[in-house]
Amino acid sequence: MEVLETLSVALGLATLAGINLYLVVLLAGLAIRYDWVALADRFPDLAVLGEGPVLCAAAIFFCLEFFSDKVPWVDSAWDSIHTLIRPLGGSFLALAALGPMNAEFEVILALLFAGTTLMSHGLKSGTRLAVNTSPEPASNTIVSLGEDVAVAGGLSLMAFHPLWVGSICLIFVAACLYLVPKGIQKMRAGVKETWSKVLGIGRSNPSS
Repeated sequence: MEVLETLSVALGLATLAGINLYLVVLLAGLAIRYDWVALADRFPDLAVLGEGPVLCAAAIFFCLEFFSDKVPWVDSAWDSIHTLIRPLGGSFLALAALGPMNAEFEVILALLFAGTTLMSHGLKSGTRLAVNTSPEPASNTIVSLGEDVAVAGGLSLMAFHPLWVGSICLIFVAACLYLVPKGIQKMRAGVKETWSKVLGIGRSNPSS
């Protein structure tokens, strides 16, 4: 049972990191630093998240993401920049939760967890591209806040019922394996449109 719970926590961290990596690091770090839950004892390699410099960096980047996520098209530009960053961060968090292991398994699991993070990142990015086509600007704010609540709720549930989170993440991964191939072309077109919109905003603003 303990092994399944550890795998569930690792899978949960990888999945949530694809939605908001910096919020995951910030909340997990605060929980470790102030002993909200006994994470440091169960997952000693995650103790680094509670260090002051890590918390400061996570807080700064979370603030940047919090505000950029509310601006149409800027949010998608931010997501495209993080297409590499989030999978790397999610993989690191998942491997830290699992602790030391055989090098071969570590490489295999790193690829699997990075892929999981990339799938949740792809779902978030695709959702944002769809929302950006809406004429209602408040939609971005509502969706962004919903994502933050989902990450915070997922981490809270993981602390007390990790197997539930693991089951939800497995269902999510299975759904993504079915849906993602169908959305790749739309995402490519959406990324091009995003950057054209952002660059267009920059050109139309002489003071920038």
